[in-house]
Amino acid sequence: MHVGAPLVGALYGARRMIQIKNLVKQFGSKTVLDDVSFDVPKGKVFFIIGVSGVGKSVLIKHLVGLLYPDRGEIWLDGEDVSKFDEKRMGPVRKKCAMVFQHSTLFDSMTCAENVALPLRKHKHLNTNAALHEARHRLEMVHIREFADRYPPELGDGVRKRVAIARALALDPKYVLFDEPTTSLDPVNARRVDVLIHELSSKLGVTSIVVSHDLVSTFSIAHQIVMLYQGKVRMLGTPDEFRTTQDAVVQQFIHGSATGPIEL
Repeated sequence: MHVGAPLVGALYGARRMIQIKNLVKQFGSKTVLDDVSFDVPKGKVFFIIGVSGVGKSVLIKHLVGLLYPDRGEIWLDGEDVSKFDEKRMGPVRKKCAMVFQHSTLFDSMTCAENVALPLRKHKHLNTNAALHEARHRLEMVHIREFADRYPPELGDGVRKRVAIARALALDPKYVLFDEPTTSLDPVNARRVDVLIHELSSKLGVTSIVVSHDLVSTFSIAHQIVMLYQGKVRMLGTPDEFRTTQDAVVQQFIHGSATGPIEL
């Protein structure tokens, strides 16, 4: 589905939960996002792809108020959150967990203690109750046996799962993943893919994934948006991306050194 065609949100009607409308973001004289619009359907795995520096991570940071647009709107559950102040962003951030490229765990705390931290801070659980719930979250990502281990003892794949378990601690409706398989070996990368898909199929979580990993993209995405030169180049399903005649899209998804993509 190319720019100018009806956006995917029209297909999902009342199930549409996130809308990006005419988003513009500039840093100095550089326009990173230029009139970007798309909808994210509820309970789906939605990928944002594009060349490095195109603004993918910048885009998802707007959803949780880490950045604010120069123009445009961000609608989440019927509210334009792009104009919320810090106080009003609090409940939004509880709905939208973020898993960063690096796991950002505390090395001096066990895996269970890392996951228990938001439960103690935001749900005000006592230590024992928080640790009990943390073990349940670790079981959800299939690593309960590592609950009492420390992050430096573990491989990148397990640490990533701990970070996902921590993101799930507050029962978010949306999980934002920023390059979740970067630095992982192929086996662990595919395990993370399976886990992201499970969040959608078993828990109904809406996942928004920024990624360069095309194996992930074409394995688990329900919908994909590609950004190019600050704009939405294409929005559609994996099959639509595979079969498009757009030379820019084809060069990107095949990793060709030659083609219309500008440096």
